[in-house]
Amino acid sequence: MRLSARGWAITGLIVCTLAWAGNALVARATAGQLPPIGLSFWRWCTALLLLLPFTSRSLWQRRALLSQHWKQIAALAALSISSYNTLLYMAAQTTTAINITLVNTGLPVAAFIWSIILLRQWPTPQTLGGTLLSFSGLMVILSTGNLDRLAQLSFNPGDLIMLLAVLTWGLYSVLLRRWMVPVPGLTLLAAMLLFGVPLLLPFYLWEYSHTGAMPMTLVTLGAVSYTAVMASLVAYLAWNNGVRVLGPATASLFSYLMPVFAALLSVLLLGEQLHWYHLLGGALTFSGLVLATRPARERT
Repeated sequence: MRLSARGWAITGLIVCTLAWAGNALVARATAGQLPPIGLSFWRWCTALLLLLPFTSRSLWQRRALLSQHWKQIAALAALSISSYNTLLYMAAQTTTAINITLVNTGLPVAAFIWSIILLRQWPTPQTLGGTLLSFSGLMVILSTGNLDRLAQLSFNPGDLIMLLAVLTWGLYSVLLRRWMVPVPGLTLLAAMLLFGVPLLLPFYLWEYSHTGAMPMTLVTLGAVSYTAVMASLVAYLAWNNGVRVLGPATASLFSYLMPVFAALLSVLLLGEQLHWYHLLGGALTFSGLVLATRPARERT
């Protein structure tokens, strides 16, 4: 059975949030070992080197079109390549992976606000209903089935940095939909990297002057490899396609899957136990996404 464009977009967004849940775990696991801006810089340098052999011809053929939209591409690169992930890695220095994924679930709200301001688009009742259902699943997981536990959750300066990252990513997603640069996804990502890496370079050099070079270890190699391939190339292509097909408000709802996937990865990689509230919360989250992403003709 062949997937429709909508089906591919939904599948891609699920893969994207899984990759980004892993990214949050990597960020927290390497906190104190790898400098945050250095990890971000070498992640994107590696992604660019991997992508250029497949996109250099397309970049050259579309150079006139890309030149017409260079301001938009530069702004998108600054918000995503240079800002969001760097802020996430900085946040991971002083907060936990679960807090990163928790604050990241504010993305639907950020996307709704930016969509109303910039696109004049209001969420539909079905989207709002799906949002509430997914949010209830998130609360089940965070509370471990005991709502009193929510009052015990604590936040710190790293969470405020992550909040800034979420606002940045919400703006990126809405502008990506508003401007719709008419080039293939791989080409647009390569163009964004060509802008984003140089924009990040001064901050990397500043960090380098204060902390020194990244240590050349297996941890460094693994972190850079994973973040460059899965959290960068695969996730960004999937996210950009999801925003194009479903819109930024609906695509942002998939951020609710990040705590679900973070919990599952903790079970698989860290040996933590799977509990009933993981299953119930995950089921509610997926149900909310199904409701929010159903085509309009199916909503009766």
